[in-house]
Parts: sequence; C-alpha cells; structure tokens
Amino acid sequence: MNVRIATRNSPLALWQAEYVKHRLLKETECNEVTLVAMTTEGDRLLGSSLAKLGGKGLFLKELENALLDGRADIAVHSMKDVPVEMPDGLSIDTVCSREVPEDAFVSNSYSNLAELPDGAIVGTSSLRRSTQLKYRYPTLEIKPLRGNVNTRLAKLDEGQFDAIILAAAGLVRLDMPERIAEVIDQDISVPAIGQGIVGIETREGDFKMIEMLQPLHDAFAWSCLSLERAVGKVLGASCQAPVAVHAKRAMDGQLEAIARVGSMDNSVLLEARITGEQSSAMPLGETLASDLLVNGAADLLEAFVT
Repeated sequence: MNVRIATRNSPLALWQAEYVKHRLLKETECNEVTLVAMTTEGDRLLGSSLAKLGGKGLFLKELENALLDGRADIAVHSMKDVPVEMPDGLSIDTVCSREVPEDAFVSNSYSNLAELPDGAIVGTSSLRRSTQLKYRYPTLEIKPLRGNVNTRLAKLDEGQFDAIILAAAGLVRLDMPERIAEVIDQDISVPAIGQGIVGIETREGDFKMIEMLQPLHDAFAWSCLSLERAVGKVLGASCQAPVAVHAKRAMDGQLEAIARVGSMDNSVLLEARITGEQSSAMPLGETLASDLLVNGAADLLEAFVT
C-alpha cells in the first residue's frame, strides 16, 4: 500500500513528514510512502504579519486541498499551526507523542531572558509570546520575525536581534539543541495550543486510513491536545489571539492545565488553572476557557480583532 503525504517543504515540515513516513513503514502494513511537498501561501507571504493575512491556516490550505482532491492521502502538521475549527470533509484523529512543548530563548550574547538589558531587541511574530514576555519584561523591544527556523536563526546571527524566541521542539527535531540558550519556564511563557505535537489529517470517513494510523497514535498527547483545543474553540482563538494553553500529566496521573490571555498593551495577563480526569479532557478545557471569560478574556481578545 502506497501512502502519499502532503507536507510543506520547509526543513521542519519535511522532518515531520519523514518521521511519519519512517513510522508508517516500520509499524504498519504500508510498504511505500511518497512525500507530496508544496509551498503554501503562508510560506510565500513572508513580508506581512500572519494576523493581518488571516492566521496560520495559510500554512494548511494547499495541503488540505491536496487531500480533498485526491493528490494526497494524509497531511502532516505541527498542531500549533492548525486552527481549532476544521474544514468540512477533513479530520485529525491521529497525533504522535509530544516533543518538549516549551518556548526556547535563543541568543548569541545572552544566556537567558533575565540577562537581557533594557531595550534589547527580541524577535517573535507570536502575539502569545510577545504579550507574555512584555508583561514580565516590559522594557524589551519586540520586533516581528517570520520565516522557517533556519531563516530566523540567520537573522539572529546577522545581528538583527539580541535574541529570538522559537519552539524548542523545532530546534530539537532539526538536531540543533545547542542553539537553545534557555528553555523558557512556563511561569514566564505558557506554550501555544498543540505546541510540540505532530498531527495527521485525513479525509473524514476514511476509516481504513485512520485504522492503519493507529500504531502512531499517542492517547495521552490526544487528551492534552483535546483540552487545549477546547479552550481555543470556546475563546474563538485564532492567530490574532494571544491565547496560551498547556496541558500535562499531574503527579497523580490526572490532567493539569494552565491557560493565559494577554492584553494589547501588555498590562494584563489573565490566568486560569484546572486539574481533572484524562477522560474529561474536553469539558476541562471548556471550563478553563469559561474561567478566563468570567474574568474578562472576551474584552481582551476583542481588542486584537477590531
């Protein structure tokens, strides 16, 4: 059986697709895998902010079209790039185990965030990251930074930034852990929804494919992701929204999660926490989001879309 994988052609996306390819060949009846690599609109429009362009769904549209028109059988994504609302006819039922979920502080001159002087220039285009960082370190200057991991590192090495913030998982997967000066504690920066998780998208109702993918599926990562995406769905979170959510295993085996929403002027950072059974992941996420809404999250989020 040949499986065609739709993927972006960035180095990190190709690593993710090759990872899924390797596991398919090793753990399933699949005996041939073809990568269908493509450049997405999000990859082409590097000169504008994702928020203004319409969000991270720009990285998925071409891949999803390839699924819908039959050019590919599955699509592989970083789940932090997948909108909480899925398009008609497609679904994600398989996720792989989670890599380190935190953000990474990357710098050639400083060993951690606390060392940065007033006015230091930090590169990130993530509203989630910038609102949390500016809340804790208000004297930092945040400047936009887009492109693939290598492009971002090159801009740092050229001296355009004192430091940049990247997903630690991406650097680990690309075999560049030495570029991580500090894994940022979640007290400072809570990760994005789905950060560190690779998801596999299929055509809705393609039960044969979904069943074949089961050996790749990680049930605990799925529970964490379900909780996180439930928060995003209730809050209406998009690329424009500075929403941070992370779920993990508690000491007693239950799920524990933290969620944050920041304000446009970086003066407010709402936070809520919850613990509960893994089997109740989605209701836990909905309750977590409701706690944020009770404390004014809707007004904070509205400011980013008006």
